[in-house]
Amino acid sequence: MTMQTSASAKIILFGEHAVVHGAPAIAVPVSDLRATAAVVPGGSGLTINALNLNRVLPVEVASDVVDDALVLAVRKTLDMLNTPPPDATIHLGATIPMASGLGSGAAISTALVRAVALAAGCSLSDAQVNELVYEVEKFHHGNPSGIDNTVIVFEKPVYFVRDQPPELLHITRPFTLVIGDTGHSALTKIVVKAVDGLVAAQPDRFALVIERIGKIVWSARRAIETGEVESLGPLMDENHALLRDLTVSSPELETLVQAARAAGAMGAKLSGGGRGGNMIALTGEDRIEQVVNALHGAGAVRVFATRVE
Repeated sequence: MTMQTSASAKIILFGEHAVVHGAPAIAVPVSDLRATAAVVPGGSGLTINALNLNRVLPVEVASDVVDDALVLAVRKTLDMLNTPPPDATIHLGATIPMASGLGSGAAISTALVRAVALAAGCSLSDAQVNELVYEVEKFHHGNPSGIDNTVIVFEKPVYFVRDQPPELLHITRPFTLVIGDTGHSALTKIVVKAVDGLVAAQPDRFALVIERIGKIVWSARRAIETGEVESLGPLMDENHALLRDLTVSSPELETLVQAARAAGAMGAKLSGGGRGGNMIALTGEDRIEQVVNALHGAGAVRVFATRVE
């Protein structure tokens, strides 16, 4: 009998990159986009069938070398459970675009970790899953903040500070984001490393940028929790300008951000690693169609609206 697990995508509202350097960030799940893992018991040993990657990976537990993130996720999960590999095939799939700032890697890892535990007849708490997925995120990104795995594993809006327990946010008044995909992927690991280099080379200048982003995040949290949704728009615009100072925007992102604002969005910014990937626009219910059409017209390869509640 086939068993299935899944995990949502995510979007960062405020604080990307600055969160790596100690500032807070806010992220929310995008539950309409998901990674799935279907467990089919039987066979000999454990096999991962990564449908989106067109790969089939047998898991060799005896090997000392792990050069694949999926195999790493499986082995760390089995180590935590202290159990041998179950006889099963795990079929992985996802509707989340890869390398676009939506947390595809963390979502796939989360679904896989849960599937391995399920196949082995064991259970893991969300905290344990989060710990395991964070280790895989290190493999993907080198120096991740931990925000992707946290919001995806718990599938709740979170206020996050590195090395501190995440705080779940209460959405007092739901709001709508329109997400536009540039169609240009960028590896988060490379962009994070580039920003690290900027901060190290000019600490006085970029410490002020990081500090200002942190203040924006705090103001955004207050607006979210008090229901002052309209206040988020100008904060998004300012956060985007500071991310541009950190060199993580791109011509394609700028085009989409400007198109969304011109179509009536209350605010817009890039989201995630940047230099490609996605942007988000805070949009009133009466402007969703206009903003969606404007982003398509400006060259977005995928556009969809998601409600944050």
